Amino acid sequence: MSICPKGKISKARRDKRRANWKMATPNLVKCPKCGELMMPHRVCKNCGSYGNKEIIAVN
Repeated sequence: MSICPKGKISKARRDKRRANWKMATPNLVKCPKCGELMMPHRVCKNCGSYGNKEIIAVN
């Protein structure tokens, strides 16, 4: 015996389910040291600091 669907699902109903597959914009905060926008809880790519401490030496 194979799987048999109960009835046809319309294209509108199918597409409503798939409508929430969009990408969200990343949340950005200002770096406390240099003021550059960065993702929270990550090392700043501009100055290499995390929480007012220098983690990576940036030239």
